[in-house]
Amino acid sequence: MPLSNGRQSAHSHEPIDRQQANDDYSLAAYQYKLPPNLIAQEPVTPRDHSRLMVVSSSSEHRHAHFKDLPRFLCSGDLLVVNNTRVIPARMYGYKPSGAKVEVLLLEPREPHLWLALVKPGRRLQPGSLIHFGPNVEQPLLTARVEECDRDTNGRLLSFSTSTNTPIDQLMESLGEIPLPPYITNSQAEPDQYQTIYAQHSGAVAAPTAGLHFTPEVFQALEQKGIRRAEVTLHVGLGTFRPVETDAITEHQMHSEWVHLPQSTVDLIKETKARGNHVFAVGTTTVRTLEGVVNQEGQLTAYKGGVNLFIYPGYQWQVVDGLITNFHLPGSSLLMLVSALIGRQRLMELYQDAINQAYRFYSFGDAMVILPNACRLAEGTQL
Repeated sequence: MPLSNGRQSAHSHEPIDRQQANDDYSLAAYQYKLPPNLIAQEPVTPRDHSRLMVVSSSSEHRHAHFKDLPRFLCSGDLLVVNNTRVIPARMYGYKPSGAKVEVLLLEPREPHLWLALVKPGRRLQPGSLIHFGPNVEQPLLTARVEECDRDTNGRLLSFSTSTNTPIDQLMESLGEIPLPPYITNSQAEPDQYQTIYAQHSGAVAAPTAGLHFTPEVFQALEQKGIRRAEVTLHVGLGTFRPVETDAITEHQMHSEWVHLPQSTVDLIKETKARGNHVFAVGTTTVRTLEGVVNQEGQLTAYKGGVNLFIYPGYQWQVVDGLITNFHLPGSSLLMLVSALIGRQRLMELYQDAINQAYRFYSFGDAMVILPNACRLAEGTQL
């Protein structure tokens, strides 16, 4: 079943300075130089000992550690986390000729039908077969290319087996957790690329802002009166697909499946009514909350696809603060955070993080953006 619902992104743009607005919409303005040694190859142990940049106003920030997070939030605030779980989405197979094939599952379309990126994929046209398993003569699992997907340059693969083992179980056992390509020399265990609250399988990448949390941090937050709510966004192509258009407004987000439960809606509305703040843990949580309210016209329980692209000028409606990692140059995630605190301000913070030898990307350090630092436009009444 397709995950896209065909709805369009919603934005409200009110540029103050024409040149700044032009820069904000230019892909080149989101580039920065990162020394390769600052790309984290291993997670910090314990998780909450990673560093934390605390952005407290439009001009002030300080350096702390993630275990200090409860100090910077207020009693009555709400943390919203993404409870998706990463699946063993990377599979290694071979063509009938014996040539090796690498498959990255992106999203299910129907039972046993997946959209996937395939490498090398140019010669794998509809009708081609990919076998999986240790025995070339008797494969445990076979994928047939049903069609090419022009939007993603991927392939629709239908999986089948001649064994008595269920297909989903075979895919689970034959696949592996896919670490990002910039993690090239890691000894990390698979569970280190999962949040401690991961529940619902379906993501092909981790919601990495949540990797820093430990039971001790949650206990300290609870003792301070800070509550937690959950959403699900199965991280897929929409999260890591690069922006390739010079004008970022021409970029099209790929839809990802989300679930916003009524219990989380209720907690958000209670928090807002008391005058407290809603903190999104990660950009995937942001896109879930803001995506639903933009599509439905109000914050309501929802299951389905969202494809909201957030960039400077966006009118915020739910999120008051953000916990996030440090993102790749030119990425849609960098543009989302820029929409919250301003592109120039964010790039200055990134330069300071580089100067202070922060660790970047998935296994890297974190940033918390407090409400006083945010450029929040007044949104709809929740």
